[in-house]
Parts: sequence; C-alpha cells; structure tokens
Amino acid sequence: MAVDTFGRPLRNLRLSVTDRCNLRCSYCMPEQDYVWLPREDILHFEEVERLVDVFLELGVDKVRLTGGEPLLRRDLPTLVSRLAARPRIRDLALTTNGVLLADQAAPLKAAGLHRLTVSLDTLHRDRFTSLTRCDELGRVLAGIDAAVPHFPGLKIDTVMIRGVNDDELESIVRYGAERGAEVRFIEYMDVGGATHWSMARVVSRAEMLDRLSAAFGGVEPIVERTSAPADRYRLPDGTIVGIISSTTQPFCADCDRSRLTADGLWYLCLYAQRGLDLRKPLREGASAGELARLIEAAWSRRTDRGAEARLASRDREPFIPLDSLRRDPHLEMHTRGG
Repeated sequence: MAVDTFGRPLRNLRLSVTDRCNLRCSYCMPEQDYVWLPREDILHFEEVERLVDVFLELGVDKVRLTGGEPLLRRDLPTLVSRLAARPRIRDLALTTNGVLLADQAAPLKAAGLHRLTVSLDTLHRDRFTSLTRCDELGRVLAGIDAAVPHFPGLKIDTVMIRGVNDDELESIVRYGAERGAEVRFIEYMDVGGATHWSMARVVSRAEMLDRLSAAFGGVEPIVERTSAPADRYRLPDGTIVGIISSTTQPFCADCDRSRLTADGLWYLCLYAQRGLDLRKPLREGASAGELARLIEAAWSRRTDRGAEARLASRDREPFIPLDSLRRDPHLEMHTRGG
C-alpha cells in the first residue's frame, strides 16, 4: 500500500465525473462566469476504469463519485455498474445535489451503488433560491424521498453559514431523522471559489454542539477509529449527527483522500493548487505499471496538510483570488469535487 511522508495511506479516491453543475451555490460557485473544462479533455468511462484499477492496486478501496453534479454525466449508472463489479472497491459512494435524483435513485441502486450523500443547506425555498440561484428545492426534497427506500441511512450534508442558515440546525436534524438519514453539518470552508468566505461566517463545531445540546438535551460523542471526516454524536433519542470541522479542527493527520478531476488531474489535497496530469500519459499509451509508478511516487512525497496550514495563517482571507480562478478552472471546487 502506498503511504505518504506522514505514513498516511492512499485509501480514498474522490472521482469527479463532470465539472458541470445545475446549481450555483454561494459557497462553491459564487461568481457569475466560469471557464468550463474542454469536453474533449473529459475522461471516457474506459479511461476512468483504467485509472481506478491502478489506484486499486496501490491500496485504494473507497471510491466516491463527485462533480460538479455527477448526475449530469450521461449514462452514469453504466460507470457505477462497472466499478461496482470490482471486488476491491469496499465502498462505492456518490455525492449529489439531489436535483435529478428522483429519477436516478433506483437505477443507481440497481447498478450497484453502495451509499449516497445529498447536499441540502436549507429547508426554506426562498433561502434555497438565494443560496443556489436556482428554484429547485422541491426537486431536491422529492429526490431525497425517492432515494430513502433505496439507500436507507443516506447522508445529508449541510454547510452551516452564519447569518444564512445557522438557525435551521434543529429543523434539519429533525428532517433527516424523520427519513432515517444521517445529517452531517460542515463548517464553511475557504476552499476553491469560496470568494465570499470569512472566518466571521464560520459556525464552529463547538458552537454547533452547544446548539445541539440546547435543542435536544445533550450529545454523546461516538468513539470510532476511522479516517472519515465527520465526528459523530448521538442525541438522547438515538439520532446520529455528524460534524465535519475542517476549518476550526482540521483532520489532516488522518487524511487518506485524494481527488481526480473529470479531465484527469490528480490532487493530493483539497487545498492543493497544482495537480498531477494523468490524462496525458494515459492517452499516450502508458502501461498500468507506468501509471502506478507515477502515482506512487507522487503520493510518497506528499506533505500536504492544507487545512492545518490555513488554520495557522494570520489575517485569513479567501484562499484563491478571483483573477486566479478565472485563469485556471481547476482551482474551482466544482472542478475537483469537494
């Protein structure tokens, strides 16, 4: 198994299948204009499979399909079925905004998808429209309801932003519990295109726990030995809630995740500004062994602890300047899949 300079294994691959998205969430795509990846650069399913096979040989056993919005990728269940047939993939998951989920939940389950995560930042239609610049809350809620029978225990991810949706913590927990879903609250992060980010808008894990205790009568930490990003807590009625505190309490020491963009750039950290081009050697006929050596060599040199470095920085401002985002679409979060 490949390990980096801190002994962190290469276990978890986040695989973007498209940079396109049908929402414009303020914490991910806040600006008006975007440079999209050239369509001819997007990896074909066969190319994705070849690269995944190389990663599996190096120790990856968890694959998550992301975007952009992955359900925009044509014939996505075909790719899911091909990946699901690989026994080395212990966990095959997908993250979606839910807009197209109602029609695709059943086909994804039939194709062999193991787990599903849906992003949902508010239960109010006016807020949803303001946050995403699209009036699609009804379709997202219908998608979640359609998916629950196929993916019991699905995750709901909610980015908490002060002054925007932080008064909905209790209602979103109840909404998830009513559907047997596990809500995970995410601290607002200064990654990629979060050009409106400020520390003042971050609702910390500590504050969320205080609010959960006040609303539900106490929380109990669940002790787990895992590299998953969420710390999980049990409420008095048994409801499980997760908190991903990558802004105020980074988990870099245990991070085994890397990200492959839809056009084949491999990023070793969410905060990395450069990636390793795997599409070029792949299309030039590199063998599996040659690709494995490129990947293993890069991972063995990995020193990234991006969230910790950001936490230690003084006068913390948005991470990527707007002019840089416009020059390089790979710096945007919708390109590398969060």
